[in-house]
Amino acid sequence: MGFFPALTSNMLNMVGVGPFTTIPLILVAMGGPQALLGWICGAVIALADGLVWAELGAAMPDTGGSYEYLQKAFAPLGLGRLMGFLFLWQVMLGAPLTAASGGVGFANYAHYLIPSLTDKQAILVAMSVCAAATFLLYRDIKSISTISNILWGGLILAIGIILWGGAWHFNPSVAFSFPANAFKLTPTFFTGLGGAALLAMYDYSGYFNVCLIGGEIKEPARNIPRVVILSISILAVLYLAMSLSIIGVVPWQKAMHSNAIVSDYIEHLYGPQAAALMTILILWVAFASVFCVLLGYTRVPYAAAVEGHFFSKFAKLHPTRNFPSFSVLFFGVVSAALCIFPLDVLIQGLLMIQIVTWFAAQCVGVVLLRRVHKTRPFSMPLFPLPVIVALAGWIFIFVMSGWKYMVSALALVVVGVIAFRIFNARSATPR
Repeated sequence: MGFFPALTSNMLNMVGVGPFTTIPLILVAMGGPQALLGWICGAVIALADGLVWAELGAAMPDTGGSYEYLQKAFAPLGLGRLMGFLFLWQVMLGAPLTAASGGVGFANYAHYLIPSLTDKQAILVAMSVCAAATFLLYRDIKSISTISNILWGGLILAIGIILWGGAWHFNPSVAFSFPANAFKLTPTFFTGLGGAALLAMYDYSGYFNVCLIGGEIKEPARNIPRVVILSISILAVLYLAMSLSIIGVVPWQKAMHSNAIVSDYIEHLYGPQAAALMTILILWVAFASVFCVLLGYTRVPYAAAVEGHFFSKFAKLHPTRNFPSFSVLFFGVVSAALCIFPLDVLIQGLLMIQIVTWFAAQCVGVVLLRRVHKTRPFSMPLFPLPVIVALAGWIFIFVMSGWKYMVSALALVVVGVIAFRIFNARSATPR
């Protein structure tokens, strides 16, 4: 992939159905238009963490991404293999959760077009989305580049329509009708901000996708940092503009209870027929997100299996098209199975898993790697400030999520350590 296909794929992976679904949830979390702070907080964390990814991705542009970064970073401490295994451990669940959330988001918006859709039928729709994305991914990377560019066009068109409507119909008195004590720094405010930031990070999440396919990127030392930083910067502006456009037309008191906020927004401006067309565009983007998520994550266990650190089946390549065929099929099937869960459960579970075993660990890892690699193709500016900001942001979101999710995420780590010991024992047993 060259720069532009990599950028389009990355942006598609970030957007998906996320902002079209989470705007009402973010409004609920903070109880008013001050929810825009959640987008801003998320942008700051994403950009700081993106600089961590940019430095690591440029220095080690091998297919596998964080699996390679964490192993090399923690190897001097004797924890390299464990950290690599824990990363794979969470990917085997986190990647399908991400793809499934796109499928479920697709099905949720499909309700606008088909109000009679039952819950069971919606699950089948979500599963079908994952299956269709898997089918399209069952081909070489050059074909995927073309598909990514086509799907990216639908994303830009959808966002453009939202911004156009906001530019002509924006009402500041509606957008900024803050409730009493909206900015009072109470425990409830910070809990709400944590919840809003978590949802915003779900929408920003995916800026690292280009690093997961670094071995298939042209001029990776130059293009990976550009793709990561530009993706976050562009979408941070677009997300804020989209949110302002919507709450400047649809009162936030009504918007926070919407199940298809963009469709309701377009219907308010242009009528039900225009809203139906817009819904089709959103479904297009939602499908594209599932496609790009599976594209990136399917390469991770492949890289580990090639090195002999994971199940050998994941190292299997297609006999003629040279892509990890078993990995693509595995993630497609598991993603479809997870579509039985509601969207909010998928999002919360996904972020908590990733924070503990991946994002926070990688912030520590980039510091450790700097001691080994004195020269780097790309060095984050103002080091170590971006690392401190990213790590503090992840800890804030994790703590504000509530003890149930915290305990569940930590329990997953404990089980992962046990699984690592079992895997090592079996690997060492003579056959």
